[in-house]
Parts: sequence; C-alpha cells; structure tokens
Amino acid sequence: MPRRRPLVIGHRGAPGYRPEHTRSSYDLALALGVDAVEPDVVFSSDGVLVVRHENEIGSTTDVASRPEFAARRTTRAVDGVELTGWFTEDFTWAELSTLRCRERLPALRPGSASFDGAQPPLRLVDVLDIVRAASLERGREIGVVVEIKHATYFESRGFDVAGAVAAQLTAAGWGAGELPLYLESFESTVLRRVRDLGIRGSYVYLLESSGSAYDLVAAHGRHAPTYAEQAAPGGLDVLAGIVDGISVDKRMILAPDRLGRASGPSRVVGDAHARGLRVFTWTCRPENAFLTPQFRSGRGKAAFGDYEAEWRIIAAAGVDGVFADHPDLAVGFFH
Repeated sequence: MPRRRPLVIGHRGAPGYRPEHTRSSYDLALALGVDAVEPDVVFSSDGVLVVRHENEIGSTTDVASRPEFAARRTTRAVDGVELTGWFTEDFTWAELSTLRCRERLPALRPGSASFDGAQPPLRLVDVLDIVRAASLERGREIGVVVEIKHATYFESRGFDVAGAVAAQLTAAGWGAGELPLYLESFESTVLRRVRDLGIRGSYVYLLESSGSAYDLVAAHGRHAPTYAEQAAPGGLDVLAGIVDGISVDKRMILAPDRLGRASGPSRVVGDAHARGLRVFTWTCRPENAFLTPQFRSGRGKAAFGDYEAEWRIIAAAGVDGVFADHPDLAVGFFH
C-alpha cells in the first residue's frame, strides 16, 4: 500500500553539503533525519564492493594528482559509452583506500568542495555499519538502499556481481531481513539473481526517462524494450512479477511539455500502485541547474529556485520515496 508520506532517502548521503559517498556525507544525512541512505556500489580488483557513484573516479577522488597511479589511466566502454579515466576495477581496495574524495560538482557546490581531500572512499560494509550504529543510537530503524552499478559490464570482466553482493550483505548482517534493506539497479537481471540467492529485502528497478536498460540491450539488441515501454501499463504488468517497486526519473512524473513546463503528475505512479508496486523518484534537488525551467529563480545555476513548487507535484503523485541531495529540505517538505 502507498505510504501516507514518502521515505526520504539521503542520495549518496547528503551531497548538497559534503562530497558524495563520504563518511561525513552519510553522518550528516543521518543527523538530518533521513529514513534511509543510498550507497552506489562498484568493484575493486580484489572484489570489494566500493561505494562510488561510478567506477570511473577521476572526478570524485584525487587519483589524477597521484603520480604512482598515472599509468592506470585508460579508456573503457562502460554500458556502451566510451570513458577515459581511472577505474575502480584496476585498483585493489588497499590502493583505493589511500585516495581522498572530492566534490563532483564544485562549481555548483563550493561549500561541499571545501571538504575536498579530507576523507577516503568507503566500502559497502562501512556504510552498513554506520547505519546500524545510527539506528541504535537514534532509536529508530534507518534503511539502506544499495544501488548495484553496471552489473553487465562487471560480469563481462569476470566479477560475480550477484554473488558478491549477497555474500557481503550477509557477512555484514544485512541479508536476512532484520533491517530495512532495498536493492536497486537499472538492470533487472542482477536484481533477480540477488533475490534468488536468498537476500531478503525490497527489490526496486530504476527507470530512466529515455533509453533502454543495458542488460536488455546486451541480450536483445535493438529489440530491447525501452524504459518508457517498461513504465507503460503492459511493461508494469511484467515488472510486477519481477520486482517490488520502481524508481523513476522525476521527469516521468513531472511530464514536461514541449515548452518544458511540467504537466504532471503523470499516471505512472497510479499505474504502478495499481499493480502493487512501490514507486520512488530521483532526484529532488533545489538548485536551478536541476529544476524544471518554470521553477528556476534568478540567473545562477547554483541558486535555489522554487523547488517546493516542483516537489508539490511529486508529492501529489503519491510517491513512496524520494531521493534527495539536501536531506534537511526534503525532510522538512515531505515529512
């Protein structure tokens, strides 16, 4: 059943204020009252689940300034997109732990960038332990939403993605359902595989507003269904037999028209609820750079626009969870 108020999920912690996926980012999100936090996971060369938004880490760590790692710079095709930089799968966890994190969007978030160079990357187990301790300290259950990144890509490089996720969740005491766990991915194949390994949690399929899932493209080529087709009633009928929920790009709810003006809320949330699926959306951000044009104020991309007007449309849609970069603003609005 839909929640009376949506979960507020700290998207990579509290990256509006601290570099994403750092200890201080998660600590701040928890202090600001989130219901859950969201770590993205990628792999080190020795199979450790590392918490980074992407496996390319040139813009989110100081690796580019480390002469001992200069030769690791390379070019890879990740999900069909060619990228040049430094990739987590070329480093052991011991090597990655010597790096220091940086703000990914320093021009938009200079306050966060002031904390550059102060903190090492985290492993999934570190975030799980942080949240367990915070739940005990604060006397309330706090969830973790684990996003599995680039599963087909990592499998092509020899990693047992589902097996590693299941093993590391189990070892950390998060695999048996005692604590609120959500597993999400833009690829439904890996979610089915993790579920088949007995990990108890809620499985959530991420949907972009355009394009197709890479696991489906790898399997079916040009015949792969699009995300839009999967979000349509017939596609949701199929997903209802595979996952517990969907997490949609906010554009799919706001439904901007040809002039870029929001015409939503669209029917996607109601259609999903009618099939017993929960619906999350991403990402609630206040800066002009991320808002639908009609809600922008002033000239600067970093300035806060009329984000509450945009969020009112999202709330009216009846979503079950929102991902937010500024947890205090989201908790204040949605709770």
